[in-house]
Amino acid sequence: MAIPKPVSTVSTQRYHALSIGLHWLMLFLLIAVYASIELRELFPKGTDARKAMKMWHFMLGLSVLAFAVLRVLIRLRNPTPAIIPAPPAWQEILAKVMHIALYALMLGMPLAGWLILSAEAQPIPFFGLELPALIGPDKALAKSIEEVHETVGLVGYYLIGLHALAGLYHHYMVKDNTLKRMLP
Repeated sequence: MAIPKPVSTVSTQRYHALSIGLHWLMLFLLIAVYASIELRELFPKGTDARKAMKMWHFMLGLSVLAFAVLRVLIRLRNPTPAIIPAPPAWQEILAKVMHIALYALMLGMPLAGWLILSAEAQPIPFFGLELPALIGPDKALAKSIEEVHETVGLVGYYLIGLHALAGLYHHYMVKDNTLKRMLP
């Protein structure tokens, strides 16, 4: 798939259309990833329904990884539209740190999940395919990675929530174009 090149006719007041589409698609994917792993608790251990919820968690998580890589490539090729009026420098720094943390979440969490399944010698399902293991079996390592995965997953709830609140704050309180740049 070819990455769209920057085009001079693309508005400098909004993100590239593909970036906007992927942003909102990934929000729904992340909701589905979190929902599938949380909702599995509704089903008794060992049941097909619980296994299905975990499988969807794995497959949707790996989809997040694929789309996150695409988002990074698009972001590197296209300009970031300016916030008007420009925010204070401390807010720009905070926004950059937040975006780095969100990209680390979107890239790192699926990779950690893949590593967990690999270390547990479990299949790595991906919509009818079985992906290769990244590492050999190692139950102790799997447990360690899983603990980090669960902790970072919890932190992810807060990162995503803060990101949404910041967008709403800028839109309704500051009244700048921060949110408008990413709206469809």
